This record gives sequence, structure tokens and C-alpha cells, in this order.
Amino acid sequence: MSLPAEFLGLAKRVNNWGRWGTDDEIGTLNLITDEVVRKAAASVRTGRRVPLALPLRHDGVQTGVIPGRVNPLHTMVQINQEIFGPGTVACSDDAVTMGLQAATHWDALTHVSHSGRIYNGRPADTITPHGGAQFSGIDKPRHIVSRGVLLDVARARGEDRLDGGHAVTPEDLDAAEALAGARVRAGDIVLVRTGQVQVYLAGDRHGYGYPSPGLSVRAPEWFHARDVAAVANDTLTFEIFPPEIEDLWLPVHALHLVEMGMLQGQNWNLEELSTACGEEGRYTFLLSAMPEPFVGGTGTPVAPVALL
Repeated sequence: MSLPAEFLGLAKRVNNWGRWGTDDEIGTLNLITDEVVRKAAASVRTGRRVPLALPLRHDGVQTGVIPGRVNPLHTMVQINQEIFGPGTVACSDDAVTMGLQAATHWDALTHVSHSGRIYNGRPADTITPHGGAQFSGIDKPRHIVSRGVLLDVARARGEDRLDGGHAVTPEDLDAAEALAGARVRAGDIVLVRTGQVQVYLAGDRHGYGYPSPGLSVRAPEWFHARDVAAVANDTLTFEIFPPEIEDLWLPVHALHLVEMGMLQGQNWNLEELSTACGEEGRYTFLLSAMPEPFVGGTGTPVAPVALL
């Protein structure tokens, strides 16, 4: 089944292939320049630090719906073992098996493909079973630090949590930007709060994933027009699920990752940040969201921190 004309039109309008050269592998992260980071540092006023990651645990957000994406399986490989002989310092070590997108994470630009292509027009078959992503793996962005902007869509709509059928539109983003009192600018990392993570925090893992509010297929043009560097939100699927357009699955993933070359993050806990921003009356901050450099990875766990 071919992709609909509506999607192809959107793809053409937001496409960034070649914008930073034919060899580019990091896409819109190029927009985070030294000057952008210098200005972002001025967002730190009180030193208040807000963690945004969910705990890595065996009963995490994954329910088996996505094949192979397992919650962390934590194993102790030695416990108080005197590895250098009796009476020496004893060591405890552990190991973990998990999906790199199991909990709070970034999707690499190679996480999805369409029409046989990944970002910058490279062939999708450059992702291989043993080597992973030859181009644009999650190891290529060496640092992700910039000004963060919380677009609290739920609060802007006067709601604690958006309902499962709500697609976050450009109009919603405009309203949340007005609430924030700060215009999103080039190189910013935008965090979109729907409140959906409350469902998971309340213990309903299945209800968290489906049905879920999320980004509308119309949202990528808004981010493209503002030259946003990356976007993350507080849902499992990032975009609305089930999709707005019947049988068009993960179109926002394809527009962001493949066409724009823009990282996106899921399962970010934005509840404490929403409270902190409301209390301080400002929605901008310095955001550190460093990727774990898994060579060839199509995603990575991340423990982001907002510094207000």
C-alpha cells in the first residue's frame, strides 16, 4: 500500500535532506550552536533541578505490544565477592538486558524508515543485523544540551490530562507557547506535556499506551517552521494512537526522523516539571539530555534534567 498524497505533501514541505550537506548524520541538532547553548545557560536562575526520566524497572512501560522491546532485566553477576582473594575488598556487579527504547529515551534518526530511505536519503538497508545503523546511529549526536521549552498543552487547555483521542495540533502548540510566555526559537528542545504519563504512574501500563493523546500529523510543520532541534513528550507512542489518518501508522515518526532529521523522545515524565514551571511562572530552562553512545543504536535510554 502506497503512502497517501497528504503524507507525501507534508514530507516535501518539511524535508531537510542536504540542508547541512550530503554527509550530515545529526539533522536538526546542527541548530544547537555554541551561541544557542551560551544563551540557554542564561535560563538557569534558581538552580532548581528537575529529573525527567522514569525509573528503569522490570515492570516498566513495555507490555509486550512492541516485539523485542523488553523492560530492563536486572541481574546480579557478583555479590560481595572478594575477587582478589580472601580478606580483600569485595565487589558487587550487575548486568542488564533491555530495549534501548524501553523507558525514557531518544529515538535515533534511523529508528524508522519509509519508502526504503532513512534521513538524508540514505538507503534503509544500511541498517544491518550485526552492525546496526551504519549512518545516523544514536552515537553520532555527541551531546544534547540546549534551551528547553515546556509546552504544557494540557495546562493551556485547562486540563490535567488530555483524553486519549486528542491530537496535539499547531493551534495547541500556539496556545501552550502563549502560556509559556516565551517564543520557541531556533535550536530549542521542545517538551510537549499531555499528562498521559499519569496513567502509567497510577499503575495502568496498558491504558498508558492505548488509547493515547499525542502529536498530530500537522505538528511537524510547526516544529520545522521554528527550527526546533528536538522534541520529546510524555507518551509511549509520541504521536496520537490510534492514528488520525486510517491505516497511516507512525507518520509523525517518519516526518520527524526521516524527513526532518529531528530526534524525538518518548516516556519523559513531565509532571514535576509542569509543577515547577507553574510555581516559578516560566517555562524555559537549560536542558541536559545526553545520549548514551551505543554505536549503531537506533535509540538510547536517557536521564534528562531540566535546570531552572
